[in-house]
Amino acid sequence: MAKVVVTNRIPQEGIEALQAEHDVTVWDHEECISREKCLELIAGADAVLTLLTEKVDDEFLDAAGEQLKVVANVAVGYNNIDVAACEKRGIVATNTPKVLTETTADTAFGLMLMVTRRFGEGERVIRSKTPWQWGMFYMLGMGLQGKTIGIVGAGQIGIAMARRAKVFGMEVIYTDAYEMDASVEQELGAKKVELDELLSQADVVSLHCPLIPAGQEGSTHHLIDAEALKKMKPTAYLVNSARGPIIDEAALVEALTSGQIAGAGLDVFENEPTVHEGLLDLDNVVLLPHLGSATVETRTAMAELAARNALAVLAGKTPETPVTKI
Repeated sequence: MAKVVVTNRIPQEGIEALQAEHDVTVWDHEECISREKCLELIAGADAVLTLLTEKVDDEFLDAAGEQLKVVANVAVGYNNIDVAACEKRGIVATNTPKVLTETTADTAFGLMLMVTRRFGEGERVIRSKTPWQWGMFYMLGMGLQGKTIGIVGAGQIGIAMARRAKVFGMEVIYTDAYEMDASVEQELGAKKVELDELLSQADVVSLHCPLIPAGQEGSTHHLIDAEALKKMKPTAYLVNSARGPIIDEAALVEALTSGQIAGAGLDVFENEPTVHEGLLDLDNVVLLPHLGSATVETRTAMAELAARNALAVLAGKTPETPVTKI
């Protein structure tokens, strides 16, 4: 039996699948594991299931030992994993795409509705017991019908978001390193444009690209910075359900405060779980605590896929969703 370590709590279905074949150790606490305890826990592991809260780098891989065969990330994003370091050591890294596509797109669409229609702001009025009265001009927002959504990153989640927007009567433009499948592009009536054009045309900019660290080719770190925000319409909204560091949070606070853009809906943050203080007092921003894939069904499917990936590698087979070259 192999030693399998799970560095954070995951749904029991994933744990049980692993326990059926191997010796499993789980960090079973409410709080995330500290770096020090993580490095201790993974020592001697043949497989490790990680969450986005764990940084998988040379130090991590050294702590695990030479017998480590697979790091199965319970997330679709894998910016927490040094893929090159894993490949250099012959360690397989995997992620959990597809199973969270619809749930994350629901979250992004919910953020768009909340911020454009001022639903979050309205609920705060009620909960704070602030006096209010219905009126023709009270708390007016922006309707979505006939407006343009700009999808930054037209992968599975970006396309799912575009489909929702299309149903609501929005026009779709997108930017990506790759073309959409022709049939999908036709279905959505989507037009591919450069980022600058997307920023200047879109009424809602929705981020669905991966986080590629600064210094790497195609980096998306601070893709939306002060200059990018200046290119957006003053009536436009920004939605981020991808990764926090794609946005320069300080620049966003300035843009929201000055009226450079109309508002933002954020599920992720640059220094998560810390949120920029400047965002907390603004009514034109909706803030969620990284709930993108937070449904029972989706989190269970993620745990099960990560477990299958780990079990496949331990059995000498190809995993379903590798991110390293095999």
